[in-house]
Amino acid sequence: MVHSVLLSILLVVVLVPPLIFFGYMYALSKKPKHSIIRSHPFLGWMRYLLEKLGPEFRQYWFDHDTEGKPFSRADFVGLVYAAKYRTDLISFGGRRDYEKPGFYLSNAMFPKLTSELRVDNDGLVPGKKYVITDEGLFTRQEKFIDEQVKPWLLLDDDAIVIGPNRTQPWRLKGMFGASATSYGAVGENYILSTGSGASMAGGSWLNTGEGGVAPEHLASGADVISQIGPGMFGFRDDTGQFSLEAFRHKAAIPTIKAFELKFHQGAKIRGGHLEGTKVTEKVAATRLVPIGKTVNSPNRFEFLTNPEEALRFIQTLQEEGGKPIGVKIVVGDPKRLEPFFQTMVELDIYPDFITVDGSEGGSGATFKAMADGMGLPLYAALLILDDVARKFGVRNRIKIFASGKLITPDKVAIALALGADCVNSARGFMMANGCIMAMQCHTGKCPTGITTTDSKYQAALAPEEKQWRVMNYILQLREGLFSLAAACGLESPLGLRREHVVFTNESGQSTRIVDLFPYPESS
Repeated sequence: MVHSVLLSILLVVVLVPPLIFFGYMYALSKKPKHSIIRSHPFLGWMRYLLEKLGPEFRQYWFDHDTEGKPFSRADFVGLVYAAKYRTDLISFGGRRDYEKPGFYLSNAMFPKLTSELRVDNDGLVPGKKYVITDEGLFTRQEKFIDEQVKPWLLLDDDAIVIGPNRTQPWRLKGMFGASATSYGAVGENYILSTGSGASMAGGSWLNTGEGGVAPEHLASGADVISQIGPGMFGFRDDTGQFSLEAFRHKAAIPTIKAFELKFHQGAKIRGGHLEGTKVTEKVAATRLVPIGKTVNSPNRFEFLTNPEEALRFIQTLQEEGGKPIGVKIVVGDPKRLEPFFQTMVELDIYPDFITVDGSEGGSGATFKAMADGMGLPLYAALLILDDVARKFGVRNRIKIFASGKLITPDKVAIALALGADCVNSARGFMMANGCIMAMQCHTGKCPTGITTTDSKYQAALAPEEKQWRVMNYILQLREGLFSLAAACGLESPLGLRREHVVFTNESGQSTRIVDLFPYPESS
């Protein structure tokens, strides 16, 4: 009798739940407007599950090390090692496909020694990094150690001066910083860790993005570029119009070193987008928008319709704030740029810097059609912008910042050689903060606490630890830049030019960039 009762209970426990589950799934399959699930309920749901898990499986198991998008596994792992362990050592050679067309740096017959470099490494700075003590099949034992590290800064005499004609110019002893990531699109913990890391490294910066200046942007003490987008978040009055008073208030803050007018963005020429689920009370207060409401910024400043209006507005901000004013653009072709530069010359008004964003840019949520098809990739855009500025004889009046998937020293060095003075990275800093490329940026449920304002998810990111990874990433990249410059026979990355880059085509023919794209004569 007892055995019969136990057997009945066991059958109920083992059989009833699966029967209920499959019955429920079958009933559910009759509701969705999905033909596969309606005709093949159980296989259809399995297909949906596999489709849902597909990106994760591809990233870790199936994607080739050098072919994953938007970043390859090799680049991702290399960046993580730079941030955690402050090293970029690899074994058994590079994984690049050398048979494909691409850009390469041209090494000198007689490279420079480290002792011959124009680098400021005199003052060591406190640092922290992980050291692997034991690595097994399923576990890795690490310890977090303190040490004194070289900052790899430019010499004082070589400092990059942004806005030398302003009453408060911005002097930079580094050429690599965090690109625009808006508060709301990213959370407070990411801003704190990135700003603190940039501040500890020195010679770097943090761009606020168009979401306005949050308290966390200022708390770290990092140099800040305050971006003003067409939505004018944080710079608008009660009617949504631009507020000069709000601008003056921001310009009086010492750590805000420059302002950037966002005319375009690589993957968001249509305008920025922020889901309402990410618009918390604090985000709403910073952006001056309603709580919980989805925010779409326009793709142009409503009151700027031509080059003259834009330049006169830039001049107003330069005079009112006394700090450098730049613009962020995406390049379409030279003819689209020339009227802007022609008007600069005619009015004798110049932005202090231009940030050129490649079409491959974009740190968070965007629209696929814009991301895939609008605007030129960064390297092509850099060459065009540099050429047009030289053609009109104003290249020495404007500094150029470059943005667009530049996360490794070699890519940064090539961008500098093609015309950039400084380089921004958004996703590089996100990965230094622990981003695993989960592709959940737009959902507000980022598993690493970066692209979220939800306190539960943000708790995954500990600024007091991640700030050291950000610092390591900056220092390792700058050291890489100086090493590459030395290999090219240069004393500093400041010397990189088109003659230091070679392009190899699909047939194996190599040509110097300066021969493919000679520097134009100024008009």
